[in-house]
Amino acid sequence: MNSTSADHACVLVTGASSGLGEEYALQLAPRARHLVLVARRQELLERLARRIRAGFPDVGISVISADLAVPVERKRLAEMLVETGLAPDLLVNNAGLGDYGEFATAEWGRLEAMLRVNVEALTHLTHLLVPGMIRNGGGAVLNVSSLASLLPIPDFAVYAASKAYVTSFSEALRIELRDYGIAVLAVCPGPVHTGFGLVARRDETLPGMPAQKWFYVPREQVVRESLIALKRMRARVFPGIKTAAAALVLSTLPLVLLRLALGRRPRRNG
Repeated sequence: MNSTSADHACVLVTGASSGLGEEYALQLAPRARHLVLVARRQELLERLARRIRAGFPDVGISVISADLAVPVERKRLAEMLVETGLAPDLLVNNAGLGDYGEFATAEWGRLEAMLRVNVEALTHLTHLLVPGMIRNGGGAVLNVSSLASLLPIPDFAVYAASKAYVTSFSEALRIELRDYGIAVLAVCPGPVHTGFGLVARRDETLPGMPAQKWFYVPREQVVRESLIALKRMRARVFPGIKTAAAALVLSTLPLVLLRLALGRRPRRNG
C-alpha cells in the first residue's frame, strides 16, 4: 500500500476482535497509515493484526487489550495513544453488548455492563478523541447503532434504548462538529451474522433475537455501505435494501400502531 494515498492517518476501531469490528479493520486497512485495534480478547486481536500485516505490510498496527466497560481502562487507552504519539482522525465506535429477554428477569450486572459499553464508553471515547480532531483540522466519528434504535422493543428493551441514544447522540454531535470538518455517522444495521445474537442470549439452550434469514445482511456489505456513507458525509445509514426499506416504513408508522404490533410478540421465558 502507498501510505501517501491513505484516507486516514490513524484509525481506532473498538470491538475489533470479531464481527463488524474485525470487518471494519480489514476494510479500513488499505485506507489508513495506522490502525489501533481495541477489544478485550488480546489473542484474537493479535491474530487479526497478523492477517492485516500480511496483506498490508506498510500499515502500522497497535493492539490494545481493554475492557471498555471499565472507566480506568478507557483512560489508560487514551494515555497510551498520547504516549505513542497517535492521534486518531477516525474513531469507529463499534464495541457493543446485548441482552435478550424480559427486563424483570435480567441480571443487573449484565444490563449495567451493556449500558457502560453501548452508551458510556462510546460517549467517553468520543469525548476523549474529538478535541484532538478539532485541533488537527478534521476527522470522523462512526458510531455503530442499530435498526433497533427506531423501536421500543420488548425483550430487548435496554439494548434498543441504548442504541436510540447512540443514534440521537450522533445526530446532535454531527451538527456541532460540522463546522470543524468532522463527519459523524450513525450506522444502523438490521440483523447481521456476527455472533452478537448468540452472546445476547441468557441461556445457550434458548433462541436468540428472532429474525428471518432473508432479512440478514452480510457484515461485509454493512461495513462497505457505511464507509461509503461516511465518505459522502451522510448522517445515518441503514445498510442493505431490506433494512433501509424497513427503516422507511417504521419512520412513517404512528407509535400507537407500533405499540399494538409489538404487543403481539411471541412470549418467551428467560
